Amino acid sequence: MSPSDPRLLVTLAAEPALTSVLDRALPGIPWGYLDAVPPEHRDAAEALLVGSFRTGLGEVPLTSLPRLAFIQRIYTGIDGFPFDRVPAQVRVAGNVGAFAPFVSEHAVALALGAARELPRALEAVRAGRLRPPPVQRVLYGSTVTILGFGEIGRAIAVRVRPFGARVVGVARTDAPRPDADTMFAADHLLDAVGPAQFVFEVRPLTARTRGTLGAREFGAMRPDAVFVNVGRAATVDEEALYHHLRDHPDFRAAIDVWWEENHAAGTLSSRFPFATLPNFLGTPHSAGYAPGADARAGELAVENLVRYFRDGKPEHVVDRSEYESPPAPGDPPA
Repeated sequence: MSPSDPRLLVTLAAEPALTSVLDRALPGIPWGYLDAVPPEHRDAAEALLVGSFRTGLGEVPLTSLPRLAFIQRIYTGIDGFPFDRVPAQVRVAGNVGAFAPFVSEHAVALALGAARELPRALEAVRAGRLRPPPVQRVLYGSTVTILGFGEIGRAIAVRVRPFGARVVGVARTDAPRPDADTMFAADHLLDAVGPAQFVFEVRPLTARTRGTLGAREFGAMRPDAVFVNVGRAATVDEEALYHHLRDHPDFRAAIDVWWEENHAAGTLSSRFPFATLPNFLGTPHSAGYAPGADARAGELAVENLVRYFRDGKPEHVVDRSEYESPPAPGDPPA
């Protein structure tokens, strides 16, 4: 097979660091950037490395790739993947754990910012006001519940333990985990969030998790809890969170993910004015935008492609039955 007939097509923009990683990790495997490979030479492709589903897969008529067997995403999330366009035999993998160090650090920063009321403290400084100080909460001695005890959830656990926090994890099952003091199965969500001073949401968006944090779940949390979402916005009932914040001034929320994200336009929006609430803190889906994040993501995605080409056994292949077919608004990047 000649280099003009690549076994791997990369739909990402050409970038020297990624090129170097691919050349080093896949010697003997012909590959090419999609826009540099003529359509008549794409039918040998067995695998795709993609970023955005819309701009990446949108340029590839998958019916023209008869040998396609595996799609690796460079980002983590699979929500919004167009499974209805992809033959059932094609396996799809997210880049699990690629952004865990960066997203978990951001999650803890959000928690501390909300708990220590940093926005209100800054207002006091700007006004030259020394007292009264902001009403502060502390991670020290607190119970931290982490919804979704995967790579990011475990990374959060590792980071809050030195603060003296007790960690409660929520996963598919309540099987013990090394980084959690207690585990709950997903169907015991109310029991898991009830005692927590801090609740971190890091679950993926699937058919089972969509909209599962609503009025009942927020009502089960402590009235002075701090809620942090660095997972997916749509696991949370947008209206329920806004009303809970409005009606419970001691409750605090800090989020990095939004219900409407238009990455092409570079905008975010919500149906409710969260940013006007004094007990709310938000960032523009920026947790994964950190020095070294892209390099780590590229390395880990290519490692999984190596597994595929070596023995046909890549990791993190998703169960497509857990995901909904329609693309999610905005096609979040991570």
